[in-house]
Amino acid sequence: MPAANTTSPWYKHLWPWIIIAILACSVTLTLSMVTIAVNNPDNLVNDNYYEAGKGINRSLDRELLAQTLKLRASVHLDGMTGEVDLHLTGDSQPKTLELNLISPTQPEKDRKITLTHSDTEAGRYIGQVNDKVEGRRFVELLGVENDKTWRMFEEEQVSHDKDLLLGDEPLQGAEDLKK
Repeated sequence: MPAANTTSPWYKHLWPWIIIAILACSVTLTLSMVTIAVNNPDNLVNDNYYEAGKGINRSLDRELLAQTLKLRASVHLDGMTGEVDLHLTGDSQPKTLELNLISPTQPEKDRKITLTHSDTEAGRYIGQVNDKVEGRRFVELLGVENDKTWRMFEEEQVSHDKDLLLGDEPLQGAEDLKK
């Protein structure tokens, strides 16, 4: 492009077009980011903090009940058949248990599995999961003893080649409740 002299109009100069291109680029990128943000909302925010706080206390009470009952669980997920095999030890043997495998960031990957007590073996519970579950998960096991719900909750790395152990870690956040 030949050099423009000082008497030529602005649109024949290079620098105004460079500035306009930078501004157009920033407007385009801003609009695309706004579109992405609107189409993919963040679902991790809880608007009702008070109710969530009350739920945490209820949850700690349920976990303390599981600790009082001396509950321990070993969970095996069979990757081929989808069978979930759980062995529960302690002072509670309900007819059914609920096992929740909760993804920390993707609710569509959450799995809820109902486990039924085995008639042949004490402390053994069997269930079925429809698809392969792997990766970091919050593992929640719920049961009922004397009309009170107990809960075992831990963060685990789920894979089909190793068993998950629940109740082997100390209860976090319940130090004040024991007093």
